[in-house]
Amino acid sequence: MASTPRRREANGAVGGTAARVALTCVALTWLNAHVYLDTVFLVGSVAAAHGDAKWLFAAGAATGSVVWFAALGYGVRYVGRWLSGPRAWRLLDAVIAVVMIAIAASLIMGA
Repeated sequence: MASTPRRREANGAVGGTAARVALTCVALTWLNAHVYLDTVFLVGSVAAAHGDAKWLFAAGAATGSVVWFAALGYGVRYVGRWLSGPRAWRLLDAVIAVVMIAIAASLIMGA
């Protein structure tokens, strides 16, 4: 099967076929070690602490993950234009810094 030439998008990115995009997505998901570390060790150990409700916890974690990534995927369409400028990124970085400092302070106060 001959490969079709990849077309260039308006922004210079190289577009691909749906099969190529799906294969890349599958590879990034299943070949990523963090998938297994997060799912098996992190979520699994927290779920085990819930006793008989561990399957309910796992279902909630899976549902939360699906909702989060779907919202992230669809939401990028709406905020993409807003995030195209450097001022927006500086604002986003400042908000993230404030959240991280607040989390650190709460951890220090609670320790």
